[in-house]
Amino acid sequence: MPTHVKICGLSTPETLTAALDAGADWIGLVRFEKSPRHVDLDTARTLSALARGRAGRVVLLVDPDDATLAAAVAAIDPDLIQLHGSESPERVAAIRHLTGRPVMKALGIAGLADLDRVPAYARVADRLLLDAEPPPGADLPGGNGRAFDWDLLAGAALPPGWMLSGGLDASRVATALARTGATAVDVSSGVESGPGVKDPDRIAAFVRAARAAG
Repeated sequence: MPTHVKICGLSTPETLTAALDAGADWIGLVRFEKSPRHVDLDTARTLSALARGRAGRVVLLVDPDDATLAAAVAAIDPDLIQLHGSESPERVAAIRHLTGRPVMKALGIAGLADLDRVPAYARVADRLLLDAEPPPGADLPGGNGRAFDWDLLAGAALPPGWMLSGGLDASRVATALARTGATAVDVSSGVESGPGVKDPDRIAAFVRAARAAG
C-alpha cells in the first residue's frame, strides 16, 4: 500500500504547486495567527482553488469558535478539518456536526499515557494525527520539528487511517514508517528552509522518500 502524504503549512502558489506536482495526497492550510505558516482567508481561498481536484484540502484550526469555523469553511471549502488544539471529544463531534465536514484530531504524544485518549477521539473523529507534544511554553501546538518516541506505538490499538507527524523529513521518514507501521504521514517544518518557508526541492524529496518506503 502506498504511503499517503500530507504537506502542511503551504502559503504560496509556488510551493503549493510544488506539493501538487510532487504528488502529495493532501495539502494543509494553517489558520492560526501565531504560526509562521498562517494564511489569511483570501490567500487560503486562492490556494484551495488551485488544489481543487488535485489533492485533498485541509484547513488546520486551533480551538476554533463557531464563527472562525464558519469563515474557514466558507473561504476554503475544505475536504478535511484538522483540529490541533485542546478540543475535547465533545467539541470534535460538535464541529463535525456543525460543518458537515470530516474532521482529523491531532493528539500530542509524549508518553504512553497520552495514548489513553485515542479511543475517545477515535469514536468522534474521522482520522487521528499523532504528533509530538510541544515543548513547555511553545507558541505552536505542532510544526515544532520534534519527534516523539515512535516505539511508544508498538502494540497500540490505533484506528484505520491514522497519520504520523512530528520531526519528519526526507532522511527520517522511511525509519518512521518502518517503526510505527503508519500508512500516512504529515510534514511541515521538515520541508522548510526556514520557519514557514517551504522548499520545493525538499517537498519533492520527502514525497519520493515516503513513497519509496511505503
